[in-house]
Amino acid sequence: MKSKIVATNKKAYHDYFIIDTCEAGIVLRGSEVKSIREGNINLKDSYITIHKFVVKMNGVHISRYSHSGYTDHDPYRERRLLLSKKETTQLSRKVAEKGFTLIPVKLYFKGSWAKVEIALAKGKKTYDKRESIKKKDLKRDIERELRRR
Repeated sequence: MKSKIVATNKKAYHDYFIIDTCEAGIVLRGSEVKSIREGNINLKDSYITIHKFVVKMNGVHISRYSHSGYTDHDPYRERRLLLSKKETTQLSRKVAEKGFTLIPVKLYFKGSWAKVEIALAKGKKTYDKRESIKKKDLKRDIERELRRR
């Protein structure tokens, strides 16, 4: 089945160490799906919470659909994620450990279904961010030299 990536959370790779990922479905309204298909979504400052085996995605901005009428969705509402109970308990145990959090990394369509890739992540310190930037710059310089030869 072909998947079309609609949005990625690039800031997540800068701010967090990604440890593990999994896929989840999203409960959306019709106008939200149409707006996502137009590409009007932002995952930048979003996070995921688990409370009593209910997994919710917060902070995701889905703009209002351009051709909708007066019955429209709230751009910042909580959206429920569809995971099995086994996956939910595993994730909640890992998040209970100190320093771990759940963040959405990618949103894509798999067939006609909207899916989100969830990442179990640990926050980076400032010096870790600087170190990863140095590594990336060094790698880019090496690639540039190899292309030149």
